Amino acid sequence: MTKADLVDKIAAKSETTKVSAERALNAFIESVQEILVQEGKLTLTGFGTFVVEGRKERIGRNPRTREPITIPAVKVVKFRPGKILKESVK
Repeated sequence: MTKADLVDKIAAKSETTKVSAERALNAFIESVQEILVQEGKLTLTGFGTFVVEGRKERIGRNPRTREPITIPAVKVVKFRPGKILKESVK
């Protein structure tokens, strides 16, 4: 599913225009990004939790040359589904 498909689905379910559905989706995405940058965690009860976690610096290997390389530390966003979402997917 693409973003355009999701906008169509939101517009149909909420009985609004595609333009207003896209604005709402964009506002939601921007809000989630801001919250994760500022607080590092967002919980949507029944849906799941978005958490920013850090990965430590580590040593890896270049697959072509087999030489060791340093993979830098990074922050990643992880999603943990909530109970209701887990049960509905089963």
